[in-house]
Amino acid sequence: MDSLIRPSKPAAFAAARARIAIPAAGDWMPGGPGKSSKPLRFLGGGRGFVELLRLEAGTVMPLHRHTGDVHAYNLQGSRVLCTGELIEHGQYVYEPPGNTDSWQAVGEEPLVVLVVVTGDVEYLDARQRVKLRVNAATQWEAYQQHCLAHGLSPEDLVD
Repeated sequence: MDSLIRPSKPAAFAAARARIAIPAAGDWMPGGPGKSSKPLRFLGGGRGFVELLRLEAGTVMPLHRHTGDVHAYNLQGSRVLCTGELIEHGQYVYEPPGNTDSWQAVGEEPLVVLVVVTGDVEYLDARQRVKLRVNAATQWEAYQQHCLAHGLSPEDLVD
């Protein structure tokens, strides 16, 4: 049981952590005014995706609903959830399937969040109707288009 709690090769995990860095400004994929992302992994079978999400201070993440689990960890900056809760650097938020929320990046620096998304993200209008659906397939397509438009070779990000 102890081997499930502690990594068997802590040096390998430390080396992996040392390689994690917030990308330079030019390495982000635009996603709308004040919003960009850096895809890290597309989960096989269309299960979801992992990305760094970057929002400039003041940018609002509009009303949306999750059909699957979402795990979000603030790497830089702060955000205020629609509940009024302030999420700062180093804090984690879990969103269960069916969660509906919105939030805003706040403070002096851009917000950078490591996000693991399963299922779809459904952006909603004022009457809670789906106006846009984002998932592994749409994010993969956006990544492919971004690479093509900028003469980049897509990385092998599918597991």
